[in-house]
Amino acid sequence: MSNTNRVDKQLFQDEHYLGKPADEDDRIVKRRIDILNEQVGFFNKEMTCLEIGCGTGATINQVAKEFSDCVGVDIYDYAADFEKQQLKWNATNTRFQQVNLEKETLQSRFDRIISFEVIEHFENEDTVAAFFNLLKPGGLVAISVPNKWWVFETHGAKLPLLPWNRVPFFSWLPRPIHERWANARIYTKQRIGTLLKKHGFQIQSMEYVTAPMDVLSEGKLKRLLTSTVFKNDTTGNPFIATAIFVLAKKPL
Repeated sequence: MSNTNRVDKQLFQDEHYLGKPADEDDRIVKRRIDILNEQVGFFNKEMTCLEIGCGTGATINQVAKEFSDCVGVDIYDYAADFEKQQLKWNATNTRFQQVNLEKETLQSRFDRIISFEVIEHFENEDTVAAFFNLLKPGGLVAISVPNKWWVFETHGAKLPLLPWNRVPFFSWLPRPIHERWANARIYTKQRIGTLLKKHGFQIQSMEYVTAPMDVLSEGKLKRLLTSTVFKNDTTGNPFIATAIFVLAKKPL
């Protein structure tokens, strides 16, 4: 086993890096792209885009046509899966790079950054300073983080005597208790806003992302819920939202 593979295996076992990349056919991927489309001026065919925590490239390869050049980075080696997504979406202007932003830096700077459900996995949430450094002045970053007020713990928790790790209302517990047992941090609008402002970002907008119901099996119940209560991409009701979407800007 190479040294790189040993490092990857160790990281995979670390609670801070647990997380499953979204699949291309997940409703959450379409929902994120639809929300990006609503951000006036975010897509620009003359600009570059970086996706931090791109996974298999399900998102960056779908939106690549909206930019001049795109890079997807992830802590794991998803190069083979990323290439499949490139071919599927005919994304000739994308490339994958395996990078651990908590330990490494990129030399390039980008006009746009997207990063969905990633910040909560960093060992130190102040790693978002790297987002600021990777963005060109005047550039925009679009991120999402898990919403504290969703009923279920989205990333699960290591709870004693409870084999099911998505216990209802666990995410509502005070932060010290939650972060003692949860697999990842969780955020309120105030917390993520404060974090981004701390590192120099100007908040442009912030919305609750309606639960996509991807965890439900296909059937009548899922069709009913996704056509009624959970139909819209965003919501004003924090209790039916799995995530918080934030658009922020790096000042000129």
